[in-house]
Amino acid sequence: MALEMVPSSTTDIATSDRVIAVASGKGGVGKTVFAVSLAHAFSRIGQHSLLFDGDLGLANVDIQLGLLPEKDLASVLAGKMTLKQSITKFTDAGFDIIAGRSGSGTLSTLPSQRLAALGDNLLDLESDYDRIIMDLGAGVDRTVRVLGLRAKHCLVVTTDEPTAITDAYAFIKLTYGEQPNADIRIVVNMAESKARGMDTYDTLKSACKNFLNKAPPLAGIIRRDNKVREAIRNQMPLLTRFPTSEAATDIEAIARKLTN
Repeated sequence: MALEMVPSSTTDIATSDRVIAVASGKGGVGKTVFAVSLAHAFSRIGQHSLLFDGDLGLANVDIQLGLLPEKDLASVLAGKMTLKQSITKFTDAGFDIIAGRSGSGTLSTLPSQRLAALGDNLLDLESDYDRIIMDLGAGVDRTVRVLGLRAKHCLVVTTDEPTAITDAYAFIKLTYGEQPNADIRIVVNMAESKARGMDTYDTLKSACKNFLNKAPPLAGIIRRDNKVREAIRNQMPLLTRFPTSEAATDIEAIARKLTN
């Protein structure tokens, strides 16, 4: 099936230096756990953060955190409230959330104009936050790409699985095709070690360099850590449940690097 194209000219699309998109070529690479933990890490270093669950149709930020939000993105798209009114304060971790609506397939079929307007509304909130983290859906479909255009920075999460690397490359290729100057950075997740993580990054970097003539820099490597799964089972943020774990330490290092 051919991909639906986003507008060919993206030079007039508003972006924000405060918005960071978190994307992946495929599911199962720990993208949402990373997005949640990154928002938490920013808040721990004094940056007021908003986590936007942009995985339209398969949203699960609220599920991972054990939240039952009374308002979510579906209410916004139905015209019942503004995007700002849909914000839920997650006081336990010190950041705010705009929850999605899991299982609502109608959200993923929004027309491009509605998606673009949603992205613009999100940018209207930037004056209230130091960082806005967009947890995009996995893959390279139109929904992901239209929303992702609003972010000045994009973190692409991958693992050492060959399909994860291949799909991450596909996402990077499409993004550069629509935004030649996009600030894409790579996050290698669930690495057996820092050295193995660097091997994974080098593989993806080489493919980008050889076929795209671009070399996205490394944002960071997150080591495989059983504490992540345990935090998910307990529906608690990793940095709350296990703040000194290896994965938590690695994610905080990425947040500090992005801030600097």
